[in-house]
Amino acid sequence: MVERLTVIFFIVLCLLLGFYLILAPWDTLFGPWAQNYILAFISDRSGLPSIQAIVASMWFRGGVTGLGVLNMAIAFWEIAHFNESVRMIAGEDSEAAK
Repeated sequence: MVERLTVIFFIVLCLLLGFYLILAPWDTLFGPWAQNYILAFISDRSGLPSIQAIVASMWFRGGVTGLGVLNMAIAFWEIAHFNESVRMIAGEDSEAAK
């Protein structure tokens, strides 16, 4: 039972993280993507103001969205191979289970 819950929680984590990473760079729900306090603090402390320009670029946003798509793909793969993942976590040999 613990193995099943572990896989289910991993799937939910991948789905939520993927959904967030796909939408966060383009949505203004949490404020403008490149104008947040943490980013300004890091660029000021490091002495590299170009960090803010890099994070604001469309290339960087696309990369973050790509990571979100990858997370969603992992979640769907785990859903498709749910029983196999549970057996692997339980320590059962996949050849013996067939």
